[in-house]
Order: sequence, then structure tokens, then C-alpha cells
Amino acid sequence: MENVLKRLGIGPMNPGASTGVQWLTTRGKENHSLSPINNKLIASVQSATLDNYETILKKAEETFKVWREVPAPKRGEVVRLIGNALRENKEDLGYLVSWEMGKIYQEGLGEVQEMIDICDFAVGQSRLLNGFTMHSERKQHRMYDQYQPLGIVGLITSFNFPVAVWAWNAMIAAVCGDVVVWKPSSKTPLTAIAVHNIIADVLKKNDVPEGVFNLVIAGSDVLGDNFVADRRIPLFSITGSTAVGKKLAGIIGARLGRTILELGGNNAVIIAPTANLEMAIKSVVFGAVGTAGQRCTSTRRIIVHESIYDQVVEKLKIAYKSVAEKIGNPLKEETLVGPLISEHAVNDFLNAIKKVKEEGGKVLFGGTSYDCENRDFCHYVVPALVEAENHYEIVQEETFAPILYIIKYKTIEEAIALNNGVPQGLSSSIFTENIRESELFLSETGSDCGIANVNIGTSGAEIGGAFGGEKDTGGGRESGSDSWKSYMRRQTNTINYSTELPLAQGIQFGF
Repeated sequence: MENVLKRLGIGPMNPGASTGVQWLTTRGKENHSLSPINNKLIASVQSATLDNYETILKKAEETFKVWREVPAPKRGEVVRLIGNALRENKEDLGYLVSWEMGKIYQEGLGEVQEMIDICDFAVGQSRLLNGFTMHSERKQHRMYDQYQPLGIVGLITSFNFPVAVWAWNAMIAAVCGDVVVWKPSSKTPLTAIAVHNIIADVLKKNDVPEGVFNLVIAGSDVLGDNFVADRRIPLFSITGSTAVGKKLAGIIGARLGRTILELGGNNAVIIAPTANLEMAIKSVVFGAVGTAGQRCTSTRRIIVHESIYDQVVEKLKIAYKSVAEKIGNPLKEETLVGPLISEHAVNDFLNAIKKVKEEGGKVLFGGTSYDCENRDFCHYVVPALVEAENHYEIVQEETFAPILYIIKYKTIEEAIALNNGVPQGLSSSIFTENIRESELFLSETGSDCGIANVNIGTSGAEIGGAFGGEKDTGGGRESGSDSWKSYMRRQTNTINYSTELPLAQGIQFGF
């Protein structure tokens, strides 16, 4: 383990602010990163101060004026090389993600692969920042729209994907000509430092100016509401809870700033009578217990047709019993479920179980935590299967833990209504061999989520599709598809190459 830290450039105490290659002298509070695996110290960070933040913002402002003039394909070449650097460090960074966050090593590797994939995507995008030419109603006039770099992008990320979300945003922002100021979760600061150490050589060798990729590690007491209120930052991409997102979006909206919000999810899988149950069960189990239920796309609810309900429940019990035998240290190959991020998360899990019982739900499997007298096992829980009804207050909420609510339905219309009958709208799925059901689910009267899948689960989105959701999930889109437009300002241009000056709409204005 120590060799991993050494190769990633992480010492016992690390500075918490960087402008790319250079690290600032920081004198803020000490942030001790404890692994949720065993509650033991990995390393510490000397957090940034407001003075450090001001230094970074001024550098970012200066550097944007330079970076925006670098041709987009050349910006893309830097991103390509960052992708190569991530390839070279995939095993170590994936290991640190698992060590500091608690997801199993296979998922840690998968997270770094997402970073690599988005680098590849962004390289191609750097040559496709396209506008459109339009016909003018006026003779010898040409109209077109184009996209220009926006400026500084503020990036606030969560602990559950401590490095991938940075790449989703930073790589697209970089090819668009923007610069990034990244505030990672205070629960996973070491992975952020490791990322900056990995990319430093690329930045240095390619003369990338200081201030394109910035990092500031600080608590919300130092950098909180004041960060999102900063008018120098036109766009914020925020990953977090709905409550936090609403608060921060309100502050940003008050100054007419832009947001990309990726907030809460309460994702459902509909299992129809014609479903391939082997596929459905595999998908649901991974979706519900993968990352110990700490994905925004984790499967929280399954909506099962009454004719196959008992069969599905029995198959899930068997699967969960098998999974429960593989709870433990996520760095071990045989482990399928690692710890929750903190004791607070464990308490949320236990409180949700208590509440669903009080509302009339029935726990079919799991729902317990491990004995906290053994401090090394304090953050581990047994994933829960719970019979419930969609209207329960606790089912309407997102509990960031491995609880799967099982709900019965009679008609496909009822199933879709149940899928949509929560405040959140991130990811959804249906397992069916019936084309009418699948097409209805994907229609304008179907799923109201930003992601709707057929015969695959709710989690594990590919980077090629724009990621995000509706309703309380925030409505933003990041990373794939045409989401690059969110990181740029749009401009409409009209060129008159005639010798006259006709007005639009045929207006006459003589004087």
C-alpha cells in the first residue's frame, strides 16, 4: 500500500491547493483521510485557505485568456496525453480509489477507465465544436451560430466517484477552452491530489500554462457558499444531494450563473412477465449492491409484475445470500461489497430500515450492520431486500446505501406511474421481451427520467451518452453526447456582404 502512495506522489502530509504543476503552501486545517475499509489513516492534507483560493482564481482568470486562444485540436492533444498518463497509472489510481472511498478494486479500476474513455471522447470532440449555418431572410446576408469558451468552470464533486466526475467535466471543459477549479469531497482528498500528480508531467512537457487545471481542498466552512457566489465563475458543475444542490443552485441562480446539477436518484427497474429473469436478477443485484449502494444511479426500487413476484423475490434472496458471503475488504479479489463511506452513512442505512418497518414494510433479507466493537468493521452493512409500497415516505427519499425496495404492479401503465412517482428522475430501466411495453416505457408517456434503459440496469452508464436527470435530480447534463455545449457560450452571427442595409422583417425606417 505504501508503494502505491509513493508512486502517486502522496506523502504523510500533502498541500491542498495546486494550479496544475505547482503546489501552493497551504496553512488551513489538517484533513486526515481515514479509509472506510478499516478506519485507519492513509495520509493527511493541509487544507487551503481563502488566500490560496484567491491566488488560484486570479491565476485561472489570467490563464483563461491564454488557453482560449490555443486551437481546440491542440487542447485536445493535451487531453489525449492525459488519457495516456491515466492508462499508465490505472492500477495505482484504481487501488487508491478503492482504499480511500471503499468501492471494490474492480470498480476502482472501472472508474479510472471512465476517465480514460472520456479523454478519448474529448479528443474527438476537440475537432467537432460545431455551429450551424442558416439562411437569412435578407439578400446577400449569411447567418451562423458558433460556440466560444465560457471561462472558469467550478467543479464540486462527491466522494462516491472521486476522480471520474472530475474527468467527465474537466476534459470536456479543457477542449472547449475553459479552465477548471476543482473542489473535491473532503472525504476523498488524496485521490484528487493523485490525479494532479499524474497529469503534472503532461502539463509540464506540453507547456500548458499554470491555471488550466486547478485544485483547492477546503472544508465548506472556508469554501462553501462563497465559492458558488463568486461571479468570476460563470458555470458550476455540482454533484451531490438534492438538498445541497437546491441550496447552491439558488445562490448561483441569484447572480444568473449557470449550473450543471447531478443530484439525487431514486432509480427503479420494472420487471415484466416476459423478462429474462437471469439477466434481470444479475442487473438488479449489481445495481443495488455495487459500490455498496452509493451510486447516484444505484437501483433503489424494483417494480415487479404480480404474476412473477414470488419467483423474483426468491431468486433475489438466493442472490443476496451469496453476496452477503462476500462482504469485506474491497481490495481483496473475492469481495463484492465493501464498506459505506462513514459511520454516519451506516446510521442513515439503519434509520431507513427502522423507518420502513414503521411504515409497514417487511425486511426479507439483510438490513443489519456489523458489530462496531470491532472498529475495523464499523462501516459495513448487509444489503437489504425490503417489501414496500411506493408511497412510503422513506421510499420517496434517496438513502445512499444498499436498500432495495420491492414493489408489486398489475399493468404496465401502473408500473410506469410507480417508476415516475418519486421526486427524483435520474435513471430507470425495464426488463421485457414485449416491444409494446419497451416502446411505451421510452415514449413521451413513459419514464420521466434522464436515463431510460431496456434490458439493462440503472447503473453503469457509458460516457458517450450525456449524463444527468430530471426533477429533483437537477436537469443538467455532463460529459457525453452534445453536453459540451453547456461548457461554452453560444453566439449568433449575421454577416451583410451587400452594399445595402435591409432590416429584418421588412421594416422601413427612413430618416
